[in-house]
Amino acid sequence: MTPGSTDASDRSAHHARRIREDHALFARRRNGDARARAQLVERFLPLARSLALRYQRSPESLDDLIQVASLGLVKAIDRYDPDRGLAFSSFAVPTILGEIKRHFRDRTWSVRPPRALQELTARVERGVDELAEHLQRQPSVTEIATAIGAADEDVLEALQARRARHSLSFNLPRAAAGSEQNHATLGDSIGVNDDEIERAEDRATLAGLLRMLTTREREILRMRFEEDLTQAQIGAAVGVSQMQVSRILRQTLTRLHAHATPAIDAPAQHTAPSLPAQAQGERVVQPHEPRRQAPRGGAGDGCEILLHNHP
Repeated sequence: MTPGSTDASDRSAHHARRIREDHALFARRRNGDARARAQLVERFLPLARSLALRYQRSPESLDDLIQVASLGLVKAIDRYDPDRGLAFSSFAVPTILGEIKRHFRDRTWSVRPPRALQELTARVERGVDELAEHLQRQPSVTEIATAIGAADEDVLEALQARRARHSLSFNLPRAAAGSEQNHATLGDSIGVNDDEIERAEDRATLAGLLRMLTTREREILRMRFEEDLTQAQIGAAVGVSQMQVSRILRQTLTRLHAHATPAIDAPAQHTAPSLPAQAQGERVVQPHEPRRQAPRGGAGDGCEILLHNHP
């Protein structure tokens, strides 16, 4: 007998002995022997590890993949029936691979797309790896679509869906390590609700309305509503009486309100057009409106006030 035939005979005898030991362990496991189950797991653990290594190039941690494959091995051991005449490895490999694929489908997506899109994404990823290895460059969309038998639009959708597999933490620094801006995080770039935005339209409307007022009217409004001064304080500042300040405010607010909120359902009425605002110190005169003289003893000239729509 030659040395080569001796080695083959020894391997065959070892294989037959291993099969008998496996059958004995499975028989004991069926009877509830926990030690036999643990021995089977230890015995076939290299098989699970080798299957996990197939997906080593994926972004998932190899340790996580080995744990998933080990879980699939345990399920295969619990479900295996030796009486069906099928070798355990032939039964265990599809079970372990199915567990790994289920892990990729259900546990590795930060945002889960439809299952059909997940499966297409997996096909695209495999196609990209194979074509990149064959072409020694990154393949085009058309090349990927031809290789996997899909439309270009579907390949583009799958490539975009890959971005949903992993997410970034808001606490992740925006700049590279060692940079002066390293303290800034992605969360700092996320916008927040700004209550002032809702007032932007009101500010734009008010800016247009204020242009129709005189300088003195705008100043009195500013002191009343920005500085929150009393009418007496405003009168002392601009040189008019408190009563005149009250009339100016009432007149000015009435004009602003009339131009800002035009009547929609009210019957049409003839109103005299407003004249442009005059410079400070000049009178605002509307046609056909009565004049009212400022009280004697008021502050200086130019205090004659025209009451708009106020008898």
